[in-house]
Amino acid sequence: MDNSSLAHTMWTCKYHIVFAPKYRRKIIYKKIREDIIHIFKELCKRKGVEIIAGECCPDDVHMLISIPPKYSVSEVMGYLKGKSSLMVFERHANLKYKYGNRHFWCRGYYVDTVGKNAKKIEEYVRNQLKEDLEYDQMSLKEYIDPFTGEPVGKA
Repeated sequence: MDNSSLAHTMWTCKYHIVFAPKYRRKIIYKKIREDIIHIFKELCKRKGVEIIAGECCPDDVHMLISIPPKYSVSEVMGYLKGKSSLMVFERHANLKYKYGNRHFWCRGYYVDTVGKNAKKIEEYVRNQLKEDLEYDQMSLKEYIDPFTGEPVGKA
């Protein structure tokens, strides 16, 4: 079975969570991506939250996590976003000027419970970055016609 247990409880509580940095700035993908991943792993370990899958995309974070029933989703999200903000600003002091008042993450988040679709959602989270990059490639404006090799839009 896929159940976890505490002293008197058997449980399976998995959630798909999505949240973004303030103003959806694309800061995650660049310099501090690895640091943010390490911070989330450390914070989840402290609370006993298991990260099943996760991806830091250029402007948002997707996580499939298993939360013990003694914590609510909002409690865990408040902890993760609050503590990670402090740790990011502690490790990257230059960000204080871009993000006033130490607010690194947007106020809200998206959460969805995971029932029997756990494998499908895990696959979705793992492939999120690849899909974002493919979409970015498709949305690039063509300056040269790929069939004729001539410049496009110049008269």
